Amino acid sequence: MKGSYILIIQVEKDTCIRVGALGSLDFSAGYYAYTGSALNSLESRISRHLSDNKKIFWHVDYLLLISKVVGVWTIISDKRLECSSAARYASLTASVKGFGSSDCRCRSHLFFSQEQERLEDIAHSLEYKCVK
Repeated sequence: MKGSYILIIQVEKDTCIRVGALGSLDFSAGYYAYTGSALNSLESRISRHLSDNKKIFWHVDYLLLISKVVGVWTIISDKRLECSSAARYASLTASVKGFGSSDCRCRSHLFFSQEQERLEDIAHSLEYKCVK
């Protein structure tokens, strides 16, 4: 199945971590929405993100070392919707510059809010469905 996804990620305390070529980044305690696409296997990509046993490859892999996924939202589509979803989040929330967007023109694919519900409301407005 092809599609795009939004991970809702909780960071429990303020922290600074190294994120590959982005260098050291500060993450405030709160919730983050990460937008991504999987045009080969949506289920496999999400399973990989949720796994503790994986090679650190993408920016989000570094963040997931110090956080937990508290929600997964998906949309089935042959089109890569992560950038249009990122644009919507960017218009409504703060972003982490350069995160997850090194292969596109987006400012970011990671967005912050103190409120989990706010990030989920945006996912819902984009017609994503909650699967976790």
